[in-house]
Amino acid sequence: MPNETLTAQSSAKTRTMVKLAVLSVVAFLLQYVDFPLPFLFPAFLKIDFSDVPALIGAFSLGPFMGVVIELLKNILHFIFKNETAGVGEFANFITGASLVYVAGLYYFRKKSRTNALIGMILGTIFMAILMSVANYYVFLPLYEKFLGFPMSAIIQMGTAANPAITDLKTLVVIGILPFNIIKGAMICIITFLLYKKLSPILHE
Repeated sequence: MPNETLTAQSSAKTRTMVKLAVLSVVAFLLQYVDFPLPFLFPAFLKIDFSDVPALIGAFSLGPFMGVVIELLKNILHFIFKNETAGVGEFANFITGASLVYVAGLYYFRKKSRTNALIGMILGTIFMAILMSVANYYVFLPLYEKFLGFPMSAIIQMGTAANPAITDLKTLVVIGILPFNIIKGAMICIITFLLYKKLSPILHE
């Protein structure tokens, strides 16, 4: 009996690791498919759906595993397509991890469709607010410092998309904040539509 228990535990861990690896690779590949929202936001703000596998992982494997998927996909992205000295990957990790962890944590309190929806709403709001603060104080200054991209040029890109953007504060408040809300909503809608179909496979 003890041997059978150990074998079952080992098999379960192996299945979890395989699911983790597959979701991480899919998330990494989805990072290559991104697009801006023209005429609405600055061109450097792009949407991709690489957080969808991580959010699915957070719902099926637990919130911590969702964060691990976010970490692994960004490590892979840093290795194979590093264009921002790691700043972009760091920002992407914080963005995705904050969304999937909050959503997954709320869902795991009591698994239901309602709690999944509430968790995704809370995760999107938390992520959008966190990234507004993080961009203002951390990430945009890092782009300027490590990539030599002047803050004035970043703001000008915002102004080109929306004349109401005139400084860093307005860039964050009417550019980055609503962009992340829209991005989070799109990711959550796709996850909500896919999760029920994928759930039987993920819980085998």
